[in-house]
Amino acid sequence: MDILTPFAIKDLHLKNRIVMPPMCNFNIEKHDGIPTDWHFTHYASRAIGGCGLIIIEMTNVEGDGRITNRCMGLWNDEQQEALARIVKVCHDFGAKVGIQIGHAGRKAEDAIDPVAPSAIAFSEKYRTPRALTTEEVEAMVLKYQDAVARAVEANVDTIEIHGAHGYLIHQFHSQISNIRTDKYGKDLSLFGCEVIKAAKSVMPKEMPLIMRISAREYIDGGYDILGGIKLCKKYLEAGVDVFHISSGGEGPIGASGGPGAHAGYQVPLARKIKEALDVPVIAVGRLESPHLADAVIGNHDADLVAIGRGVLRNPNWTIEAAKQLGKEIEYPNFAIKAGF
Repeated sequence: MDILTPFAIKDLHLKNRIVMPPMCNFNIEKHDGIPTDWHFTHYASRAIGGCGLIIIEMTNVEGDGRITNRCMGLWNDEQQEALARIVKVCHDFGAKVGIQIGHAGRKAEDAIDPVAPSAIAFSEKYRTPRALTTEEVEAMVLKYQDAVARAVEANVDTIEIHGAHGYLIHQFHSQISNIRTDKYGKDLSLFGCEVIKAAKSVMPKEMPLIMRISAREYIDGGYDILGGIKLCKKYLEAGVDVFHISSGGEGPIGASGGPGAHAGYQVPLARKIKEALDVPVIAVGRLESPHLADAVIGNHDADLVAIGRGVLRNPNWTIEAAKQLGKEIEYPNFAIKAGF
C-alpha cells in the first residue's frame, strides 16, 4: 500500500490517498463570501495535478463567522452556485471534492460582533467576544446544518467539519475558552456533537463526514493526546467517519510543550487516534517529501496524507511524487471540456 493506492469509505472512492487540505487564501475581493475565478483556477489546477481529494478551504456559516472578510461563505444562493462551478471542474479532472465548514468564533478578525462560548479573548491582539446565549448556540447548529445542505446541493463528495485550530467548535470543547455554566459548559463536546448530527441529517446516508480536530493543545492547562482521543470518541459516536488530525491553535503556546517544526511532527498523533478508535485518519503537517508521505501510508500511520505547502508550491505535486517514487500514475484527460 502506498500514496497512489485507491481508498474508499462509503460512497467516497478516491483514486489515490493524496489530499489537498483546506487552506484559507483570503482572496474574496468583494467581501461577499463568493468564490471567484481565482478560486476556480486554484482548485482546478490541483485536480489537474492529480490530487485524489481536494478539501476546499474553511467556508463559513455566517458573515461574522469568517476569519476575515476575504474568506469564503456558504449562507446564500450566489455562494452555493459559485461553489458548484468549482466542484464540477474538479470532478471533470478526476478529483473528488470536500469542503470544510466552520466558524471562526473569537478568532473572527473583521466581525462586527465576534462571538464565542465565553467572553474570553484569544489574545491581547483580539477583541473580547460576546458569549453566545444558549438559544444562540442552538441556532448556530442550524446555521452549520444549512451550510452543509448547500454544500451537498453543490455536489460535493464529502463534508469536513472544522473542529480544530482554535475556531468555534474547538473553543467549545476546550476548557481554556469555555467556562459556561449551561448545558454547553457541562458537556464541552455537546456543541460539536450537535453540529455533527445536524450535518449528518442533511447528508446522503453513504456520504462520509470528516472532522478536523486538534488532537492536543499546546497552551498551559490545555488537553493532551488522551483528551484528544476522548473527544474523538464522542465525535465518532455522534457520526464522524474520518478524522483529520492536526494540533494546537487554541492560544499562546505555554511551557507544557510547543509543536514541533520537523517533518511529520503530527503523524504520531494521527497514529494514536487511529489505533485507539480503529477509525480512518488523515495525517497532515510537513509531509511534502514524497518519500515521507509514502512511508506514512506504508507504515499504516494513517490512511490518507494531506499535503499543504507542497501542493501550494506545486499544483502537480502528485505527478512529481509518482515520478520520484518510480510509480505509475493515471494522468487527467486534458481534452475534457471543463468550463475553461
